[in-house]
Amino acid sequence: MIKVGIMGASGYTGGELVRILSGHPQAELVCVSSRTYAGKKMGEVFPSLWGKVDLVCEELSPEEMARKCDIVFTAVPHGAAMPIAPAVRRAGGRMIDLGADFRFNEAEVYESWYKVKHQCADLLAESVYGLSELNRDHIAQAWLVGNPGCYPTTVLLGLAPVLAAGLADLRGIIIDAKSGVSGAGRKPGHAYHYPERNDSLTPYGVPGHRHTPEIEQELSKLAGSQVSVTFTP
Repeated sequence: MIKVGIMGASGYTGGELVRILSGHPQAELVCVSSRTYAGKKMGEVFPSLWGKVDLVCEELSPEEMARKCDIVFTAVPHGAAMPIAPAVRRAGGRMIDLGADFRFNEAEVYESWYKVKHQCADLLAESVYGLSELNRDHIAQAWLVGNPGCYPTTVLLGLAPVLAAGLADLRGIIIDAKSGVSGAGRKPGHAYHYPERNDSLTPYGVPGHRHTPEIEQELSKLAGSQVSVTFTP
C-alpha cells in the first residue's frame, strides 16, 4: 500500500482527492491537513465523507507529512506549493502538486501568466507533467509531478491523436470549452451563486485564460513544433 497525505484537503480539489483515495485499493490515506478546519473530521468538512473517512484535519509541516507518507499531494492555491516542494525533497519524500506551480518548463511563462514570482525555478527541470496517459513512465520515476489543469487535460487527450496523425493546422486550433462552476473553488462569490449560474453559460478569462500557455506548451511537445490556439472557456 502506498501511504498518502494531502495538504489542503478542505478545498474542493482536496476533498475530491480524499474521496477517490479513500476507496483506492493500492493507497492508504494516512493524514490530511487544513489550516481552516484543523481539528475537524473530514466528515464535518464534507458531509458526503461522514462515516467513510474518519481522519482529522491537522496543521502539519511539509516535512512532518513527508515523513509519514510515501507521497504528498498538494491541493493548494497557485504559489502556495512552491515552498512545500523543497521541504518535501529534504525529507526524502515525493510530491504531486494539483496546482499550477510545477506545470511549466520555464519560470518566466508561469510568472507572466500567474503574476507570481517563482520561488524555486530550479525545480521545474525536475518536475514531470502529470498527464498519465502521455507521461506514465516518467511520472513513475519522478519525485515531483505537476498535475495538469482541468481544461488542458481534456484538450490534450482529445488532440493528441489528431496531432499524431498530422490532421490539424498547428496555427489555427480553436478550443471552445465548458466547465462546471465548482472549478472556481470553494470561496464564495456573487458570480458563483445558483441563481446566477443555473441554465447559464458565461465566457471568462477571454482573451488570456491562464490555461492557454499550458495547453500550447504541451501541444507543441506533441506536435514537435510551435502550436498556437484560440481558447475560450
